Amino acid sequence: MTDMIRASGLVKRYKDVEALAGLDLTVPEGTVLALLGPNGAGKTTAVKCLTTLIKPDAGSAEIAGVDVLTNPAGARARMGLSGQYAAVDEHLTGYENLVMVGRLYHLGKAQAQARARELLERFDLTEAADRPSKTYSGGMRRRLDLAGALVAEPPVLILDEPTTGLDVRSRQQMWDVIRELVASGSTLLLTTQYLEEADRLADDILVIDHGRAIAQGTADELKARTGGERIEVVLADAEDREAAVRVLTEVAVDSVRVGDNGRELTAAVGGSPTGDLLRVLQGFERETVTVLDVGLRRPTLDDVFLALTGHAAEDREVNGSKGATTDETEKELSR
Repeated sequence: MTDMIRASGLVKRYKDVEALAGLDLTVPEGTVLALLGPNGAGKTTAVKCLTTLIKPDAGSAEIAGVDVLTNPAGARARMGLSGQYAAVDEHLTGYENLVMVGRLYHLGKAQAQARARELLERFDLTEAADRPSKTYSGGMRRRLDLAGALVAEPPVLILDEPTTGLDVRSRQQMWDVIRELVASGSTLLLTTQYLEEADRLADDILVIDHGRAIAQGTADELKARTGGERIEVVLADAEDREAAVRVLTEVAVDSVRVGDNGRELTAAVGGSPTGDLLRVLQGFERETVTVLDVGLRRPTLDDVFLALTGHAAEDREVNGSKGATTDETEKELSR
């Protein structure tokens, strides 16, 4: 398949902060690559480099075969961007927003109007088409913003955390829209810190941390890297924690993970999970450990991320220092 998005060795620095440290990625035609990482990992900086909003300090990038650095206008003509925040004019109606975008793309008046109506219907916004967008819910504004990215029917779409801040229902609606776009042949680069989102939508996942790629593969391939199934335990009393950890350690292939409340324990097990579970239950009986719940489950992308980075996907960390994210650092240093 043809690679519709390609980046090689992208580097971006802001004084002593290295937002990107030699990032490589490719997205074949008609597929979805999820760029997965915590706040401050460099996801949005990568998007800004790919979409010509900032120039990398080193490296190269192409969109649909067009060099981003030498022909930025040509690259922009081949992609649509939906950023972290809906870029809509709140004083215009949904219909007027889309017509305006069409005219900016040099569509004729009639063509821009027809395209606006078509997209409003596609994104289930017809009933709200003639209302000012400031009256829209967060999910409706995100759908309108995504519709705006599709006005010129670009072959490549770049979505930067498209469901951040949405409620569960609105997020599900956005996922349905994204699936429809992929089914129609679009090529997507999707940045997200929602592990479930990457699991559901992506053909391939690139995990980055501190501006570097640290793992890549399908969701199942990445999960396989963390070992087999997990035994999850909820203790009735946190005072039984030490005894429970001793029992779980007998079967665990890695260290036992203990939740913040001291009562939720997780242990990765090897090739005989049901046998290991039986041994754990027998050990709990021997140690008189009382449990509220115990069971087996497959590893999740949360497990993958913790195993790869040592911290959760929602942690806010840049180059080892808690606090500002890469984006916040970028804004501060560019003033």
